[in-house]
Amino acid sequence: MSKTLEYFLQYVKIDTQSEEDSTAMPSTGKQHVLAGLLVEQLTAMGCDEITYDKEHCYVYASVPASEGCEDGPVLGFVAHMDTAPVVSGAQVVPRVITGYDGQDIVLHEEQGIVLKVSDFPEIRNFTGQDLVVTDGTTLLGADDKAGIAEIMAMAEYLLSHREVKHGKIRIGFTPDEEIGRGADHFDVKLFGADFAYTVDGGTFGGLEEETFNAAAARITVRGRSVHPGSAKGRMINAILVAQEFQGLLPVFDNPMYTEGYEGFFHLDRIQGDVENTVAEYIIRDHSMERFNQKKEIFRQCAAFLNQRYGEGCVTVDMTDSYYNMKEVLKDHGHLIRNASRIIRELGTEPKVTPVRGGTDGSRLSFMGLPCPNLCTGGENYHSRFEYACVQSMEKVTKLLVGLCARYAEKDALLS
Repeated sequence: MSKTLEYFLQYVKIDTQSEEDSTAMPSTGKQHVLAGLLVEQLTAMGCDEITYDKEHCYVYASVPASEGCEDGPVLGFVAHMDTAPVVSGAQVVPRVITGYDGQDIVLHEEQGIVLKVSDFPEIRNFTGQDLVVTDGTTLLGADDKAGIAEIMAMAEYLLSHREVKHGKIRIGFTPDEEIGRGADHFDVKLFGADFAYTVDGGTFGGLEEETFNAAAARITVRGRSVHPGSAKGRMINAILVAQEFQGLLPVFDNPMYTEGYEGFFHLDRIQGDVENTVAEYIIRDHSMERFNQKKEIFRQCAAFLNQRYGEGCVTVDMTDSYYNMKEVLKDHGHLIRNASRIIRELGTEPKVTPVRGGTDGSRLSFMGLPCPNLCTGGENYHSRFEYACVQSMEKVTKLLVGLCARYAEKDALLS
């Protein structure tokens, strides 16, 4: 048994929640608490080339190559330290359920918080295994502290088992991935890997080489407030115009109705009054052609409403966030093939699926670091019903060790 669970239980108790509205980097200073601990542990276990970017909260380290493997490719592993803003990550109380019985799990009896099989039927796949859950008042933080724990356990294992031959291994821990800024100040040159994996997925066996193309869009509506008693022909209610904008979008291009490769428009936040209303959207599609079409629909909707209510009533500000990493990874097929091979050796059929979101690897791939995404063994991310399977996390650690050994073999890039 590796130290994966020990590390994981330690990390989830540290509040590292990021904050979307913050302009600082990292968005929350508390992420440095985990970063500092990781630096201490990496140092104690014998890693070298440890760099702590204290300004931006990045941690980099190396596991030196085995003797005779110094000239092989440099393999990297990346995970993020922050947890999602949507559910509290403070005062996490993890609990290990040994030999899960396949029934509902009472997380917090006094508050009546229950992880129900009827709501999450896939939990029965873990009957007989050990699960880590919360007390139901917070998320767990397996996204992505499971990934961090697995990378740390891998490094500790390699450093204490010199018989496992491997090339130089690079480790990177990032802040603010959950708010889309994890790669903002990632130093690809300093990292120095030929390619890497983010360890930021879910169920064991999952592999991801495709993400959405993504954009953030802000719709600003400038209305005209007039006393309701004399408003006819004069008032422009910015709230209602924003509703009209939403009504012009394709009804079923919505997260509530889409799956797989289907893209969407998602109204994430709206606030305002008669005079001014702001609606914030995210736009997603795996296809670059459809992605561009969706952005054009936004422009057309604004143009239509400006024609109706006057130029400048509706303005659209759009910024591309990341692109589908498949465009880069299609030239590095060995990354998926080798991971698939080892997952099979660990007794599971790999499942290569598109990410209905993004990872640090989305941007890192386009920054010159090809970087598909590996599973972690976590489930129900961003939720108070989040849990992680101990046996799955242990398998991920073995997967990482196996990949390190695989890339020391001469035919690793050709298989």
